[in-house]
Amino acid sequence: MADGGQGESRPIHLIKLCVGATGIDDLAAWQASARAQRDPRRGDTRPVHVTRMWPRRAAEVLSGGSLYWVVKGAICVRQRIADLQEVTGQDGVRRCAIVLDPALVRTAARPKKPFQGWRYLAPADAPPDLGPGSDGAGELPADLAQELAELGLLEK
Repeated sequence: MADGGQGESRPIHLIKLCVGATGIDDLAAWQASARAQRDPRRGDTRPVHVTRMWPRRAAEVLSGGSLYWVVKGAICVRQRIADLQEVTGQDGVRRCAIVLDPALVRTAARPKKPFQGWRYLAPADAPPDLGPGSDGAGELPADLAQELAELGLLEK
């Protein structure tokens, strides 16, 4: 057991490219759509992201993990992972539905090169939140950070 046998898992995060989104507002608009919600007929309107692979470290993901979104070349927002649920597509293939807390938490912008699927992200490697008390002083605006990351001009 990864937790040393203590019965509790340490949280681990996931990181995923936000393909097609032009910014955080675009991601929020997509997640507000009925297509992105779990099952509005049953009253569960939390956004869901369906992926082919099930995390092997599911217990760690569910013990406080978040999904960090890479938007246009930079990590800039995260969402707490509320649940992992098995779903079966119309093609009969079992997939993992990552059920997300609807709150989008902006983070300090951090460049990230493209990659396939999702990856694990250790808490120590996650960018800090730009909390509600943060005025963003000393931080680049998300759109500027994204442009600089695309140009390869933003460093860690």
